[in-house]
Amino acid sequence: MVLAVAFSRDFKKTGYIPLSTYMKTYKVGDIVDVVCNGAVQKGMPFKVYHGKTGVVYNVTKSAVGVILYKQVRNRYIEKRINVRIEHVRHSRSREEFINR
Repeated sequence: MVLAVAFSRDFKKTGYIPLSTYMKTYKVGDIVDVVCNGAVQKGMPFKVYHGKTGVVYNVTKSAVGVILYKQVRNRYIEKRINVRIEHVRHSRSREEFINR
């Protein structure tokens, strides 16, 4: 994965970040996707966590703590990372399960 491509923003979606990003509320236990926003370098996770889904375990005023699982050789290790809210979004992976 090339960093310039992974963190770059889509055409005509560059520049400012919509205020709705900051208005979302995150609670402990929420499932979130870690997707980096290239407009904000502060609080950006490492590239191995880009696109991963995890569970919120800590909430602060401008960031959330997320539990993720990282594959290291033949096992998965639980990793706890702190990410600013610009780089996370609520996951839609449970919607279909809940609707059933």
